[in-house]
Amino acid sequence: MQEKRPLVEAMEKFHKQKSISFHVPGHKNGLLSNLPNAIKKTMEYDLTELKGLDDYHHPEEAIKEAEQLLAMVYGAQKSFFLVNGTTVGNLSMIYAACQFGEQIIVQRNAHKSIFHAIELVGAEPIFVSPEWDERTKTASYVAFEVIQKALAEYPQAKAIVLTYPSYYGVSSLQLESIINLCHAHNIPVLVDEAHGAHFRANKDFPKSSLIYGADIVVQSAHKTLPALTMGSFLHVNSNLIDTSRVNKYLRMLQSSSPSYLLLASLDDSRSYVERYNEIDFKQLIYRRKLFIEALETIPQLEIVQVDDPLKLLIRMEKYSGFQLQKVLEQQNIYVELADTYQVLMILPLLKVEHEYPFAEIRKRIKHAVDILRKEVPIIPNDAQLIKQKSISTLHMNISLLNEKQGEWIPYARSLGRIAKGMIIPYPPGIPLILVGEKITIAMLTELEEWMEKGALFQGQHRLDEKLIYVVEE
Repeated sequence: MQEKRPLVEAMEKFHKQKSISFHVPGHKNGLLSNLPNAIKKTMEYDLTELKGLDDYHHPEEAIKEAEQLLAMVYGAQKSFFLVNGTTVGNLSMIYAACQFGEQIIVQRNAHKSIFHAIELVGAEPIFVSPEWDERTKTASYVAFEVIQKALAEYPQAKAIVLTYPSYYGVSSLQLESIINLCHAHNIPVLVDEAHGAHFRANKDFPKSSLIYGADIVVQSAHKTLPALTMGSFLHVNSNLIDTSRVNKYLRMLQSSSPSYLLLASLDDSRSYVERYNEIDFKQLIYRRKLFIEALETIPQLEIVQVDDPLKLLIRMEKYSGFQLQKVLEQQNIYVELADTYQVLMILPLLKVEHEYPFAEIRKRIKHAVDILRKEVPIIPNDAQLIKQKSISTLHMNISLLNEKQGEWIPYARSLGRIAKGMIIPYPPGIPLILVGEKITIAMLTELEEWMEKGALFQGQHRLDEKLIYVVEE
């Protein structure tokens, strides 16, 4: 088991030199900063590419060794630290796999960064719709039969992009069969595994898509591992994708001034995963069990467990997830997201030595529930999957759409129009309406439900005025 953290050790060694800065960054080891002292102290480690600290875009020393250890831990041919988040990993893997005008099969409930990447490349997306997961009341994974049909209809596709696990912690038992099928057609499988960086920590977590043979896998180390925000991993394990192409686009798309604080946290996160042992996992599961049992004693509260033990869904009978989120925040408990039906909690990947205030959390949740009982319920509608075709394409390709003028119209009058602006409930960041899609009744129905429950939206819209952006007729 590796105890070494090459980049962390190199930074500590450099810091002990008490070097004088005549280089960037301009805060000069925090000297010129007026930030609080706790933040200023970390700025002493906010370094740049100096002698002994390696070159991020052409690593030969500490960064190279740290990334080699990362590949070894995750079982990849080549692994990279990402300082621009999983977003840049998604961009790079799609650029590496296809070119302008080529077809790419993509899961319809993918993250917005996937669709942005496809738009930037100029590829033609073929959408495959996911299955409905009754436990979580959400869209989950794409069925094997749908992928099989898509490959038969679009044999020229250059790659397939899947999301695994879902934001809500749902995994797929069909993933290995899907990957094998795609490889039989010489089609690489690219996986946005943003919420699965911790799967490597124990065999009783769901298996990583790397284990099943995925060609490129991108993971958000900052979501479930102790990495700083924007810290991610990219793994290549393929004979169908040229690793040098992936590296080329990472160099092009990532910052030329990488944060060494981010890089160090990624080195530390890799070490954390590798040193996570069976005793740690058993203790985590035991404490999680006690926490769930404590929550289940609160009247009207329903706890939903999913495939990933770090994910918990909490529902309150007759109340929307947005209502529950609001009263939880009044008790200074901040969940990952809320939807019309529930809130999503991401539990910490605790080791034996860590303390976490589960008893206090239960107390605050109980108080929040007591407050919410006094409010008027907003009863969620029965959750259901948008009635999309199992396989679909854009009504208007992006190149043509970019030549068209747009106009703002009331969303209530947009049925049958072609969207020129993306609408994304956030979180989870999964687009409801994509640029180039024809707007359907199902889309508008779900949009109204999100709005009624107080959801936040990203994308190009003016929903506060009930307006959306469509192609001018």
